[in-house]
Amino acid sequence: QVQLVESGGDLVQPGGSLRLSCAAPGSIFRIAAMGWYRQAPGKQRELVATITSTGSTNYADSVKGRFTISRDNAKNTVYLQMNSLKPEDTAVYYCHANVNGINYWGKGTLVTVSS
Repeated sequence: QVQLVESGGDLVQPGGSLRLSCAAPGSIFRIAAMGWYRQAPGKQRELVATITSTGSTNYADSVKGRFTISRDNAKNTVYLQMNSLKPEDTAVYYCHANVNGINYWGKGTLVTVSS
């Protein structure tokens, strides 16, 4: 069974920064398209950012210019650097992997942006 393990969620003030990490098994990481999604209370899960196995990235309009997704193939880890955080970024952030059409999800990490 494929396990994705997120870390880095925390309480941060508006304007602050956080970096989320997601570790994946080496057996899938190098060929997987990785991504981050989020789900705020009372809302549907939404795409935040994705990165292909070759490093191409895609972002939701709401986070462009503030968030950066990256991957370290040597560490089998994908990161989400979040800057200029806003209260509306508050959500549970989920790591996602797509391997040959099969989707895998982490259990999520909570990010709270509040003063």
